[in-house]
Amino acid sequence: MNKLNISIAYESYDQLEELNAVDQSLCVQAKEALKTSYSPYSNFKVATAVRLNDGVVVSGSNQENLAYPSGLCAERVALFTIGATYPNAIIESMAITAHTDNFKIEQPITCCGACLQVMAEFERKQHKEIEVIFYCLDGKVLKVKGIRSLLPFVFVEDRLAV
Repeated sequence: MNKLNISIAYESYDQLEELNAVDQSLCVQAKEALKTSYSPYSNFKVATAVRLNDGVVVSGSNQENLAYPSGLCAERVALFTIGATYPNAIIESMAITAHTDNFKIEQPITCCGACLQVMAEFERKQHKEIEVIFYCLDGKVLKVKGIRSLLPFVFVEDRLAV
């Protein structure tokens, strides 16, 4: 038996203003996208803003449905929009944030496993890591380079490649 460890590198900021102007803008656009969240059941709004290599920003927000689990997370809404609208685009970075009126969110929220797997597929397709910024409104910010830092055992099977 071999016992192994996995470690990840990430950056932590106490407030949005510590980020560079491009990253701050992306976080602000993610916050703006919270307005389009359809979350009447959980009352937990999640939104993302995704910056493409040509500067275009595509937003997404969670879309719930009474027939769980028919809804879709903000990250996949944005990524599938990019896949359908900008199929050859390269994703540079994405900012993700959340809000609820039910309690104060005190730490940045992270992605679910399904969203991470979709993000990993985009990295694989574009042969380039995506920078992910987790933004807690009026609070901390985490920044990670590459989805493998978040999902180290991502599902990959090269024999299924086209």
